Amino acid sequence: MFCKSSLLPLVDENQDMWLALFFLLGAAVGSFINVIADRLPAGKSIISPPSHCTDCKRELSAKDLIPIFSYLWLKGRCRYCGATIPRRLLWVELGTAILFAFLYWHYGPSWELALVALYCCLFIILLLIDLKHNILPNKIVYPAVIFAIAIAALGSIFGFEPGYIAGTGFRLWIVDAAIGGGIGFVLLLLPALLYRGSMGWGDVKLAALIGLVIGFPLVFIAMFLAMVGGGLIAAILLLSKLKSRKDAIPFGPFLSLAAMATLFWGNNLLNLIIPS
Repeated sequence: MFCKSSLLPLVDENQDMWLALFFLLGAAVGSFINVIADRLPAGKSIISPPSHCTDCKRELSAKDLIPIFSYLWLKGRCRYCGATIPRRLLWVELGTAILFAFLYWHYGPSWELALVALYCCLFIILLLIDLKHNILPNKIVYPAVIFAIAIAALGSIFGFEPGYIAGTGFRLWIVDAAIGGGIGFVLLLLPALLYRGSMGWGDVKLAALIGLVIGFPLVFIAMFLAMVGGGLIAAILLLSKLKSRKDAIPFGPFLSLAAMATLFWGNNLLNLIIPS
């Protein structure tokens, strides 16, 4: 399990520099996340064609693609035709930049930092796609399931595991992952079967993925946070008449946010419920 006291003195002395670097890295990753979220649901390549204005189709230059800064400099409009650039692009870049800086501060330089960052990017992509298209693509979820199983198996074989797993559950990562995946799947499968239309099959598969990622017993924390968050937001939308009872409210974003929160603070929340 990683602890900050193990950091090299040089890293500690230059922490502000590393935080800034991870902020910039996160902004760049956020820009790529926007590309994936826009193109993948439409079946388009995430590599070709190069980034371009969706209105005038003009290919964007390097100075138009600087994360965060280009949007602010251009005041949210295309340099060539003046079309409005979706504000979501800015918020994703800024949010991912802040997230990466937080991850470095939270984990320090470690393999766990890379793993959690990868999972967070995955959950952000699914969040964005579900918000816009009300789908959770199998082409993302299934490979992620395979990866989560593979990394848990390798960790069990070679004797390494992330801190959020090490502090709970069994002593074998793959066992935690398998039980967590099964619990996540069943917890959302039941309402999907009993109350048709209340839960999508994509949500069921995402819950299984989250269980594989965070393991047992933290999967219960993630599902609880998602249910509470989803219920509160749904109630607010209904009471404010922004949504009616017939309108579908995607649950994937709540699952994704709950999974990320559990990765960071799941053990703390679990200790509040079941003091060690």
